Amino acid sequence: MIQLPCPWCGPRNVAEFRYSGEVTPRPDPATATPEQWRDYLYIRRNPSGWVDETWYHGTGCRRFIRVSRHTVSNEARPAVRTGTTAPVDVTSTDSGAPDAGGAR
Repeated sequence: MIQLPCPWCGPRNVAEFRYSGEVTPRPDPATATPEQWRDYLYIRRNPSGWVDETWYHGTGCRRFIRVSRHTVSNEARPAVRTGTTAPVDVTSTDSGAPDAGGAR
């Protein structure tokens, strides 16, 4: 069983997530050629080793996370909340989620 480290919910089964793809730099829309857009949208490296990936936690916090995962062993390093670059300590008591009484 593969477990992914959600920064808000803690370690969870991969069945709770949807794979969104490798993290790749987005080309500049003003200067990108059609070939650069095609490569960005459809071409993946598919390496054997560590890859930075984006996952969506659909049955949990419903947020995107970035995970560094080994494609052979499926070992996952600590997740990163999207929009940041630092790993998050999933053992912390601050979940970062809104209060139960708050509007969503």
